[in-house]
Amino acid sequence: MADYIIRLAEPKDLEPINTLLGQVLAVHHAARPDLFRPVGKKYTDAELMALFANPETPVFVYEKDRAVLGYAFCAIQRVGSGALMPLKTLYLDDLCVLDSARGLHIGTALFEYVKAFAKEQGCHNITLHVWEGNPGAKAFYAAQGMAPQYTSMELLCE
Repeated sequence: MADYIIRLAEPKDLEPINTLLGQVLAVHHAARPDLFRPVGKKYTDAELMALFANPETPVFVYEKDRAVLGYAFCAIQRVGSGALMPLKTLYLDDLCVLDSARGLHIGTALFEYVKAFAKEQGCHNITLHVWEGNPGAKAFYAAQGMAPQYTSMELLCE
């Protein structure tokens, strides 16, 4: 039996999730300080609580020895109109593992859990966005079998 659990986030998880969100912000700020502030929060505590309570936006946490070591923010999306086929997609908004717990395959465990959840929900695919300035994340997702669906490009106006 596994010595960890992956479960839906609960109100008691606010503090560790906020810590993880801060680590994600630091990576993004380092890569793109023109877009991301050095400090701040992606979500208020009230917004996090609303996400936790909404079955369309499940947040999964990886817990070991009563400590949250990682999370996966997800959103079930329904797309399709015009030329696009009607599909149910699981959008992986964010996946993070505590800095001190990296290399323990926690991210892989969370990703496998998300894949099983998406299949159980009847999703056609899992999608996500990964920033170009985050080569570790790009390599992780490639190792999980993900491939680019499309590329979003930009030109900065100086």
